[in-house]
Amino acid sequence: MATKQRTVMLASDLTALWLTIKLAFITAAILLVICIPLAWQLASYKGKLKPILEALIAMPLVLPPTLMGFYLLVLFSPTHAFGQFWFWLTGTQLAFSFQGVVIGSLFYSLPFVMQPLLAGFKQINTTYDQAAIALGISPFKRFMYLTLPLLKPSIGSAFALGFAHTLGEFGLVLMIGGNIQGETQVVSIALYDHVESLNYGAAHQLSLVLLAMAFACLVLLFKFNKTVINGAANRA
Repeated sequence: MATKQRTVMLASDLTALWLTIKLAFITAAILLVICIPLAWQLASYKGKLKPILEALIAMPLVLPPTLMGFYLLVLFSPTHAFGQFWFWLTGTQLAFSFQGVVIGSLFYSLPFVMQPLLAGFKQINTTYDQAAIALGISPFKRFMYLTLPLLKPSIGSAFALGFAHTLGEFGLVLMIGGNIQGETQVVSIALYDHVESLNYGAAHQLSLVLLAMAFACLVLLFKFNKTVINGAANRA
């Protein structure tokens, strides 16, 4: 009986691990698509609204995840206009669903992807862009074939940081998605369940896996940061 229980628990932990990796990858990938053009515009923007825009982007850094999760849960509720529109559009509800958790994660990890990209755009030498303008190259081609290749280290850093930050989500996921095995139960929630049930052996296993994944992401992050610093020094 003990062996059978351990096997079932291991299977549920693997499911939670896969769901966590899936959530982190989707969140980081979508945020890159959203944040790259936003960071490009914001890095060169000098208007009076810039501090307000930067504050809005940085809000998840100071807000409790449960607070964000609560208001997003209200927004996703079938009784709210947005929740009703989503249900009409897709036939599914956002509250207590994986899709809802993904949207919540986009808000939660936004500044962790945005900040490296902003720093990368600010470090790009404008001489290259000015030369491309003088040659009559269109803004789109300058962005695709000049700016993005120079931004590769910052893009890698942003993805690694967004991925690592999403791995450890707990309060926001629990508020929006609950604790539904195979749907919204990520590693942090499964770990909490093991500790609550005094199953410290399974908790240790999950903790070690999560620690290893977070450490690997941070190694990549510092590697990309070193590349950014060295590149900036070479261009100076």
